Amino acid sequence: MKVIGKPRRRVDGRAKVTGQTRFADDLAFPRMLHCKLLRSRHPHARLRRVDVSRALAAPGVKAVPTGNDFPFRYGFLPVGQPLCREKVRMVADPIAAVIARTEDQGWAATELIDVDYEVLPTIADPIEALSTPGPRIHDYGDHGNVHKAVALEFGDVDAALAGAGRVFEDLFFYQGNTHLPIEQHAGGKAAADFASGVMSCRA
Repeated sequence: MKVIGKPRRRVDGRAKVTGQTRFADDLAFPRMLHCKLLRSRHPHARLRRVDVSRALAAPGVKAVPTGNDFPFRYGFLPVGQPLCREKVRMVADPIAAVIARTEDQGWAATELIDVDYEVLPTIADPIEALSTPGPRIHDYGDHGNVHKAVALEFGDVDAALAGAGRVFEDLFFYQGNTHLPIEQHAGGKAAADFASGVMSCRA
């Protein structure tokens, strides 16, 4: 009982309130490059063409990778990909990355990337997804735009319902959750493979 119920000073509290803590955006290293992302302005669209030639010729730019430079997926989720390739599926989906000497040069070069979008219908809620099998948002799955359909039964359901005092039927909604609630979007290795030096990656 020396700890439970007792106020404890946060280990990092003093450094944060006095401005001594250094975050990723405070770091600077020799030969450091910066990564800026061009993000989609459409919630659902096919990428017909992504032309980065003007951005590559911009001052300070070292590389401009697109989804075609990352033909692989990462992680265990089927949606994992560093940059979008054929489609964007939400506003702010990353399309291309600009690796440049300074942040300002990186932002300026993103404005020089030409993207030809084929805007697709937007599906904004589960009910609409059930009634809209195409165009599909993702290519995986067997039920049109239904991400996952799962039926769970445990034990003798019929017997349990027959012996219940009351049986309620309704449609229930609840928010999804994540196994990683505090994601640290402070660095990335994938884009760094295209440029030498240390990279500061901030979207």
